[in-house]
Amino acid sequence: MGDTLNTFTFKPIGFIKGAYPDKFGVPRQSGLVKQTVSELSILPEWQPEFALQGLEEYSHVWVTWVFHLNTNTKYHPKIHPPRLKGETIGVFATRSPHRPNPLGLSLATVEKIEGGKIYLGGLDLVDGTPILDIKPYLPQFESLPSARGGWATKDENQVAAIEVSFTDEARTILNHWMERLDNSKLEETIVDILKQDPRPVVYRGFEESGNSPYRSDHAFRLYDGDIHFRFTAPTKAEVFAIKFVSEK
Repeated sequence: MGDTLNTFTFKPIGFIKGAYPDKFGVPRQSGLVKQTVSELSILPEWQPEFALQGLEEYSHVWVTWVFHLNTNTKYHPKIHPPRLKGETIGVFATRSPHRPNPLGLSLATVEKIEGGKIYLGGLDLVDGTPILDIKPYLPQFESLPSARGGWATKDENQVAAIEVSFTDEARTILNHWMERLDNSKLEETIVDILKQDPRPVVYRGFEESGNSPYRSDHAFRLYDGDIHFRFTAPTKAEVFAIKFVSEK
């Protein structure tokens, strides 16, 4: 804590080692892509051999973290969430990274704990994200089925069922990649990411408009591979290539 009541200083308890090297393609919410597992090594100064004791009895934890890649330094009380299609809303009614304090909160599954490491499932964090705290999720108090979800619930109800396909070439590479990583859930992970349509909003709606500059190919990085995809229709995505960092 800082020297005054209005200033606070925090130190990370560790840093995430995960599946998403870049921001593009990261799920917009934890739990949307459940197959990925991130590793959090608690720094020695926090004595993880003691600090993690008892956490194995919980299935989920809240993770408090920092938007460390956020370059926006100007505060805006109202913002334009991409999924509101140009409408504005108060920043505190969103989970935007552009906040007075760049803090995030995610719910993750506790896959396993080994020594000073905790393996967390379903996170929506970029590799290297600083973690400030983890706290157990208490279902007896925090599970509220009758809670209202605001505009985000309405948005989810409008999300179309996107079909994802792979070209023969991409599928061949994918099969070798799954074998190399010993990850049988890799295809399911890619499909779930694309079902959330990671494209910027400005590129949507031009899938069948010929030579429009907005009808373009995209790629997101997962582990050590770049997944190249295109939308051939508003609800149809095709993975046409997978390239690896070592090949560049």
